[in-house]
Parts: sequence; structure tokens; C-alpha cells
Amino acid sequence: MTIRSARLWSAIVTLVAVVAAPLGANADEADAKRLLKAMSDYMESQDKISFEFDAVLEVITVDNQKLALASSGSVALDRPGKIRTHRAGGHADIAMFFDGETVTLFGSDLNIYTEISAPGSIDNLINVLRNDYNRPLPAADLLGDNVYDTLMDGVIDVKDLGSGVVGGVECDYLAFRKEDVDWQIWIAQGDQPYPCKYVITSKDVPFSPQFSIQLRDWQASEDTADDDFSFNNTTDATKVDVKDLQGLGSALPGNFRQGDDE
Repeated sequence: MTIRSARLWSAIVTLVAVVAAPLGANADEADAKRLLKAMSDYMESQDKISFEFDAVLEVITVDNQKLALASSGSVALDRPGKIRTHRAGGHADIAMFFDGETVTLFGSDLNIYTEISAPGSIDNLINVLRNDYNRPLPAADLLGDNVYDTLMDGVIDVKDLGSGVVGGVECDYLAFRKEDVDWQIWIAQGDQPYPCKYVITSKDVPFSPQFSIQLRDWQASEDTADDDFSFNNTTDATKVDVKDLQGLGSALPGNFRQGDDE
């Protein structure tokens, strides 16, 4: 597809979206909430979960160019307090282990690791990593103990947009709005209503960058094999202090700098 044809297609899609907007306004809000609550209840009822993911984080440069940073990885979870994640993003290859007491971040490309004491539940771990270390877990909003309340907090508009297909899986497609973000979710239809895709759009940042994560190879409870959630230092990695991480676990490459740092 050429740039000219892409622009034309974008204009057509925009026109269709504008024309169809009144229909979306009449969507069944109660049904959308019911579908989201069913997903939340299903997620919380699974003692064990594992999946792989592909994620894209959009960033805006100082000269207003939108760039998409892509990464892939995996998540294995054993409630109430064990989780293991792995994410490879081109600039870094990071694994995280949490056994209910200690979280270990391991950078295989640098062969270094650090340990942080964070005893408690996965919810507590999510808050500690996000608030104290600015290192959010992949799909953290979907993994806690009360997914529905977490997602619905501050929502001012709800739309049920019908069906969509993600990775070959037919899904219910829902859209939600808050004051500062819009978010969309695609939920697998059937007796395993897991989240297939989740997209967050920042409205208070110029050019509205997005974060999206698409889940695949979903397994839950009895289908999920037992996992090791403790870090085994088989590569004789060097232990470093958390303050010396130098971006370990960050979604941004080392040559990127946040605007607030200027």
C-alpha cells in the first residue's frame, strides 16, 4: 500500500467512523459492562494462568514523530502470590521472578540481576513495581484481584461495538472512555472469556500515543503446567543494587529520554 492510498483509506475509515458514531452512542452499555464483569470474574477464578504476548508502546519525539516500540514476552501466574514474566524488546531481554516474598529482575543480555523485597499478593507487587520503581508489569490491569473495578474506575462512556477477530479468535469488542484516556478491549467469546487484546490511548499527550498488548497461547488452571517462580542463577549473573539498574526493565531503549528529564 502506497502512502497516497494509505491516506485515502484512512480518510474513508474516518468518514465511516463519523457516520457510524450515532449508532455507537446507542450501544447497550449494560451489556458491555456485563461482558467486562464476566471477563473479570473468569480471570479472578483462575488459580493458574499463562500466556504469551506482543506489545507496542508508542512514543512521541520532540519533533512530533510517532514511534512504535515493539516487544514480545510471556507471563505465568499462580495465585495468590507467584508470577514470572519475560519480555524481549530488541534493546533488552528481561525476566522477572516473584515467589511471594522477593521479586528478582534479571537482564540476560547484561547478565545482571537485582532483588527487591515485596512480600504479599500479586496486587501488592503490581503497586510496588509501578509506584516505587516505575516498572509496570505487562498487562497489569488484567492480572489483579478485582479487574472490573480497576478498569471501570473513572469511566464516563461505555460502548459495545459488536464482534471482532483477534489472532483468529472471535471476540466481543468493547470501548470505554475516561477523562484522560480511552481504552478498548477484545474479549474471547465462549466459556473462556479471556482478554485477547487491550489498547490504551493517552488523550492528555499530543498525538494521542497508545499502548497495546495482544495475548496468545492462552492457558488457564488445569491446562497450565507447574512453573518455577524462583530465580536460579545458572549463568553466574552479577547481583547489583536496585539503584544501579540503569534502565533494566524499562520499556524505553537507553537512547530514549523522557521529556521531563530535559
